[in-house]
Amino acid sequence: MDTSRINNTWPVAKEGIPFIVVSSGFAILFACLGFAYVAIPLGVIALFIIFFFRDPDRRYETDEEGVVLTPADGTVLEVRRLDGDDNPIGKSAVKVSIFMSIFNVHVNRVPIGGMIERIAYHPGKFFSANLDKASTENENNVITLTAKGGERIAFVQIAGFIARRIACWIQKGDVVVRGQRFGLIRFGSRLEVYLPSESRIAVRVRQKVKAGVTAIGRLPSGTGEEGDLIKAA
Repeated sequence: MDTSRINNTWPVAKEGIPFIVVSSGFAILFACLGFAYVAIPLGVIALFIIFFFRDPDRRYETDEEGVVLTPADGTVLEVRRLDGDDNPIGKSAVKVSIFMSIFNVHVNRVPIGGMIERIAYHPGKFFSANLDKASTENENNVITLTAKGGERIAFVQIAGFIARRIACWIQKGDVVVRGQRFGLIRFGSRLEVYLPSESRIAVRVRQKVKAGVTAIGRLPSGTGEEGDLIKAA
């Protein structure tokens, strides 16, 4: 496990440093040569890249077992119950889909602590990540985890129309903690979480969420009060 990436002390994700160095370097070079009309656009590009790859520190303060956090910043596209076993956890599930625009933080975080059971990368197409068909046809990376309570969950990194690079920094067999950084998808993408169907869900469609901060819901084995958690429709 590359803990230097997971426990990042930089204000930006390390994936973005080469882009920042190149764009800012050329901006400075052209500025020194007196080509302001070139330097200014390059400077703007460098600032956007810094903004895109920003990696703020996040903390979710709770001792409750079984609370599942959103793995990505963005907007909830779908909360849907899936019957049968044709999904990454192999049983009836609730799927929560989150769309990340290019303006969201793109560092992904582990939804709940446990052991990584399986990681499966699938090449695919690059439809816009907010379309339904992106869920099944786009390039994706499926991560299956067994939580401390014994439940299996899955979270899926899905590339979008612009995003064509999925980065995953964890491996099969790793023991991970809730809120830990685990990867990144470049320039607009989608994350999906699959929970057991008995889970209590705390988000709604069109809700804005933050990785490592917003609770998606609670697993069946979880503790704590019902609060404002709702059953999936």
